[in-house]
Amino acid sequence: MVEPSVRIEDVRIPLSVPVHGLEAVTGVLGIPVWWPTGSRSGVVLAQASPKEDPLLESIQRGLTERSYLTLRFRFPYSEAGKKRPDPMSVLHRTYESAVAILGRDPTAAPAHIFTGGKNLGALVAAHAATSRVRVEGLFFLGYPLHKQDRPEEVRAERLFRVISPMLFLQGTRDRHCDLPTLRRTLARVGAPVQLYTVEGADHGFKVPKKLGRAPEEVESEIMTTLGNWIRSVLGE
Repeated sequence: MVEPSVRIEDVRIPLSVPVHGLEAVTGVLGIPVWWPTGSRSGVVLAQASPKEDPLLESIQRGLTERSYLTLRFRFPYSEAGKKRPDPMSVLHRTYESAVAILGRDPTAAPAHIFTGGKNLGALVAAHAATSRVRVEGLFFLGYPLHKQDRPEEVRAERLFRVISPMLFLQGTRDRHCDLPTLRRTLARVGAPVQLYTVEGADHGFKVPKKLGRAPEEVESEIMTTLGNWIRSVLGE
């Protein structure tokens, strides 16, 4: 059931160690109308770009309208306007701090947490899920399996250590994730995995105009797929 409206709030996510002179990064919290009720599930989305991401904004609002507590956040380097990503240790700690925000009010903490992200945010989500962050499921939007056009240099070691169900949403023109290579990789992963491809989409899920698909249509396709997967993992 879709809720009539949601509440969106800016939050500050404290960093355990200051980075680029920052003691916290910005997050956007989406609170359902009747929270906390129902399955009490939370969703964390990490974005790598410093600019607002229309796809992640759309996904957050869509999930919040479907009664999920949501949190979208950026990493320190993008908050500081830097182009070069922070070391994985910094990104990892930031993700853990973001997940902890959902539990800051014990009376309204989610019973189930799903984590994911787009591009580098997806990679960091995989790293975080193999440490102290315990999640019901992981979703990846444009997982950067390798450097651009370099499928021989696969970055998949963390995927083999994940025990939670995983959903991969990938564009068929993604030059950072060769689909045949991804399929061979996932065949070796022990956790339950599902792959959904978006026809014609590139690494940022942009589709050529000649295919006649508006960005809103692609966003809706991804939102529906992700929502259905979360419900299936929860057994709903």
